[in-house]
Amino acid sequence: MNTYFTSLRMLAGCISFLFIQPIFSQSYFQTIVSRPHNISARDAAQAKFTFQKIKPHKMEKVNLVQKLALFSEYWSPKIVGELNGQHVKLVKFKGAFVWHKHDHEDELFFVVKGSFNMEYRDRTVTVGENEFLIVPKGVEHRPVAEEEVSVMLFEPATTLNTGDTENELTKYELDRL
Repeated sequence: MNTYFTSLRMLAGCISFLFIQPIFSQSYFQTIVSRPHNISARDAAQAKFTFQKIKPHKMEKVNLVQKLALFSEYWSPKIVGELNGQHVKLVKFKGAFVWHKHDHEDELFFVVKGSFNMEYRDRTVTVGENEFLIVPKGVEHRPVAEEEVSVMLFEPATTLNTGDTENELTKYELDRL
């Protein structure tokens, strides 16, 4: 019976260390992925990356209108949250983006304001306000917006905005709002 209680105490200690301590500890930190610029985006998505410290998540609401008011540039995603290895990003775009695909990641585009066309090689899908579209990994696509559109993206933290295409629109480091 004594072994049972000892095991139970050890289990409780592990649970406390893993789940309770991180919530209250000031020294607790999370790591995020940072890709060195001397390797390709494709290699970086499959490799172990360098890590940097960030503050623990706060359990606070996010106001999309307020966050969108903080920037005006197009095709430059901003991280506004993260969960389970996924980034929640806000982006504004106008005009046509580059044709690309993501070999290892699905992308979710949720339209906050406006509308845009998602072009595929064989068809076009119009996505309007309060609608979303999931682009499966490996599918070549290109977002196009005639007028400014505000979009929320859900995608793995390893996702490079231009996928398998690297050019002047590629963002290696994203701002956090």
